[in-house]
Amino acid sequence: MKRYYPAIIDKDDGSDYGITFPDFPGCISAGKNPEEAIAMGTEALNGHIALMAEDDDAIPAPTPVEAVTWEEDEHVVCVTLIPVVVPGKVKRINVTLDESLIEEIDAIAPNRSGFLADAARAELIRRRSAA
Repeated sequence: MKRYYPAIIDKDDGSDYGITFPDFPGCISAGKNPEEAIAMGTEALNGHIALMAEDDDAIPAPTPVEAVTWEEDEHVVCVTLIPVVVPGKVKRINVTLDESLIEEIDAIAPNRSGFLADAARAELIRRRSAA
């Protein structure tokens, strides 16, 4: 399910642009410019939510953008919305792979399905940001 989470972009003198997510305290990123901060923040937020889903943690509903607040001393540049695909119910599928590729995956990953899901998410993020 696709959701849009608010992100706060700020910049202090002499620093990169920071990006934080009010719905996910501790999920932060940065970039040399606002565009890079958004790209890096999108990757960080998707990874954060994927880990929450793996741990069966409750994923909060997005705060409406008009309800986003920040501290008075923050140097906020803008508030934007970041699209995220929240993992849904797990579905079993059959996949055919080269045997040597399966051996390589099994050598480094404790869970083949989890590895393939992580790789698919990373590739989707890469392709979306390249588009």
